[in-house]
Amino acid sequence: MAVDSNTVAAMPMPALVLAAGRSTRMGRPKALLSVTRVGETFVERLVGTLVAGGIDDVVVVAGEQASAIRARLGFRARVVVNPDVDQGQLSSIVVGLDVIDRPGVSAVMIAPVDQPLVSETTVRALAEAWRRTHAPIVRPVREGRHGHPVIFDRTLFDELRAADPAQGARAIVHAHAESLADIAVDDDGCFADIDTPADYERWTGLKL
Repeated sequence: MAVDSNTVAAMPMPALVLAAGRSTRMGRPKALLSVTRVGETFVERLVGTLVAGGIDDVVVVAGEQASAIRARLGFRARVVVNPDVDQGQLSSIVVGLDVIDRPGVSAVMIAPVDQPLVSETTVRALAEAWRRTHAPIVRPVREGRHGHPVIFDRTLFDELRAADPAQGARAIVHAHAESLADIAVDDDGCFADIDTPADYERWTGLKL
């Protein structure tokens, strides 16, 4: 069933870009790596895709590279600092939730910065699927493989905050496996997890 424009406007869905990791396997900050030969960085590409896909409030959760990330993004996104990077990815989600959680926010889209090649079409498809189904979790899938970004409904915000850092958001996904919505996509970027120099060369055609 189609959702009218007034209903959509009443369902704000910010996005969190998780960019606070230490990038130990890559050997340098992934958020600031070039994804193209013209120098567009991972974080710039991902933020641009989210905005182009209809997300009008993007928050980047950063660590030590926060100042450099702010310099690259300008006013395209808010950048906040995770002071407890070593506590794992869930700590960045919690920091981000504290920033975006306000009256009216109905869900959040979470996108790791090491998957910058996701398409605008996928971002729109996931957002539309959540607005249509109001499933607690919406995620892209292809041939049984699950990717990113992932949408969490507001009803799960407190569960994310209370989750075991060692388990992270995966524990929440597993707990709601019977009611989540898997959305079939044909988008390599959802599954392109760029963690190592070999991954980087494979997906970008560039070398470190």
